[in-house]
Amino acid sequence: MTDPLSDYRAVWSRKPVLRTVYSDFFARLAGHCKPGRTLEIGGGIGNLKEMLPDAVSSDIQYSDHLDFVADAQSLPSGRGVFANIVMLDVLHHLEFPIRFLKEATRTLEPGGRIVMVEPAITPGSSLFYRLIHHEPVRMSADPLLDGEPDPARDPYDSNQAIPTLLVTKYRRRQQVLVPDLKLRNIEWFSFLAYPLSGGFKPWSLISEPMARRLLGLEKNLERPLGRIFGFRVLIVFEKRQPQ
Repeated sequence: MTDPLSDYRAVWSRKPVLRTVYSDFFARLAGHCKPGRTLEIGGGIGNLKEMLPDAVSSDIQYSDHLDFVADAQSLPSGRGVFANIVMLDVLHHLEFPIRFLKEATRTLEPGGRIVMVEPAITPGSSLFYRLIHHEPVRMSADPLLDGEPDPARDPYDSNQAIPTLLVTKYRRRQQVLVPDLKLRNIEWFSFLAYPLSGGFKPWSLISEPMARRLLGLEKNLERPLGRIFGFRVLIVFEKRQPQ
């Protein structure tokens, strides 16, 4: 049986255009972190540690890059021990995102942040994610359903619509269910460089220098056009300070 992490690691090592695109994601995550202890969820092949070397790294499946193995929906951490929780492409894989939000709130210190980059389902990205990307898009899903996580569930099961639904249609309900966690920031970004790079597929339609130029151009366009054409969304939640 093929090990997905080994496949991802092999593509990462031989594909500079992929590293360039993801370096932009990592910089955005790091740029919204507060000073203090940081937990990375979904550490996988360990590439985010290049940007946040002091982060404590975790994932639901074992890798030699991790500090511990844990389900994001049941973190083995005490109360208020982290200043930040960072994650890239994790939320849309969780069976019950609401359980993670509650666990994250428990483990964050007051003022602590959850910083994540996830797929964004927008008018400009929808066809790509529905027809080309291998993961499903189910806009009818409720991202705030709760239940008992299935330990036998495939960790790669996913719904790319979850992050977009959480910060749009279900935004107010999330605030009711997890009142100590406020939505601090949403940034819709990433237009051509990410889909043209092919992601972790072996192919790319652009070179690494071209990706750099596209990323520079996209930064100037994301504020007016991100909500319409963006392929990615950065979401920042913050734990409320006690009154």
